[in-house]
Amino acid sequence: MLELLRQTWANLTANKLRSFLTMFGIIWGVISILLLSAVSTGFQRGNQTVLRELGKNILIIRNGRTSKQAGGERAGRIIRLDIRDVYTLREQSTLLASVTPELMRGGVQAKSPFNSGSTQISGIWPVFQEIRTIETDRGRLINEADEREARRVVVVGHDMCKQLFADRDPTGAEITLNGVPYTIIGRVRKKEQDSNYTGPDNNRMFLPYSAMRKDFPLPGVHNSADSLSAIIGAPHERVTEELIRIVEREGKINFEQGGPVENEVRRLLAPRHRFDPDDREALSIWNTALNTVFFDKMITSMNDFFVAVSLITLALGGIGVMNIMLISVKERTREIGIRKALGATSRNVQWQFFSEGMFLTLLSGAIGILIGFGLCQLVNLLPLPARFAGMIVTWQTAAFAVGVLALIGIAAATYPARRAADLPPIEALRYEI
Repeated sequence: MLELLRQTWANLTANKLRSFLTMFGIIWGVISILLLSAVSTGFQRGNQTVLRELGKNILIIRNGRTSKQAGGERAGRIIRLDIRDVYTLREQSTLLASVTPELMRGGVQAKSPFNSGSTQISGIWPVFQEIRTIETDRGRLINEADEREARRVVVVGHDMCKQLFADRDPTGAEITLNGVPYTIIGRVRKKEQDSNYTGPDNNRMFLPYSAMRKDFPLPGVHNSADSLSAIIGAPHERVTEELIRIVEREGKINFEQGGPVENEVRRLLAPRHRFDPDDREALSIWNTALNTVFFDKMITSMNDFFVAVSLITLALGGIGVMNIMLISVKERTREIGIRKALGATSRNVQWQFFSEGMFLTLLSGAIGILIGFGLCQLVNLLPLPARFAGMIVTWQTAAFAVGVLALIGIAAATYPARRAADLPPIEALRYEI
């Protein structure tokens, strides 16, 4: 075996330029597979991370305006949400795993012992923090006891905390919100958030819903103490899985029609507010799962295209290897004749040329994999946008590249090796180039 490898290496190095040009097609094909797959994986994971900053597959329900007449009511009527809608969804919905009210006020003057500023506050149930990925790097989150006792406590956004306290630890400090004293119990970690429905979480403050309902109810003659700014829900995982199946089956998403969870929400709240359940403008509903499924479908299609292009490049490289090996067989016809005349079997000759073709292919692939990994690591050293997690080469991609390489190597080496083995020794000895 060692002797066979020595002969293979000697034959390849005898024509360095030709060997290099042949290897380049395979090298570039492998690099293409790794880089293009790494790009699509990086975008997919980066987008998932950014979407989780808003909340993973959440439902945001806000006031709407009817577009149809229903129950003796005219079209164009404003539908205002209230806390009883939250209880209705929590008790009757089969598709929502959790739901919470959100009471929002903007332009609230926050004042600490060191600075002051205008901020937006949200009154929430504790489950809101899980749904919306509100996590602290200092202190704690709002708990059930805070909500039950309507405690005047607040979790402050990272940037708002920096404005009020600079680099000081705010935990336990007292601030005033429009003159009302509140105690800071935690600071939200820095969030890389590029999508929101009412402003970045870094600039907001979160209070127990019961405390905010008492201290900061929604203003306006049309609002009551029970009025809400929004209802936030988190569907069961099976709801998102069903959306994925719909996309796979139909190949598209109807954003205007929405999905089953939106239909259920309208069906459950329509009797309370006397609007048509088929009226899609009666409530403003944003289902972020639709965006997630759409983006994943787009990335999957992009990745399939990238892989197809890379496979074509690799196939062309394999054809190049085959052509070079056929030329090598022709140039070494007399050598083949001499070897056979000295006792070499067709199997020995076939194995020799097969080994050369496989060695050329696998060596090219190994170089391509090393260069591809190196380029990915270099790119990952650069500053990257939030929606791009870097060049990520998964073990599945590496295994796929190796498997394709092996198949191309076998295909590229078999035919020339067979041609060499089938040469009659007498005719081979007579051959002149």
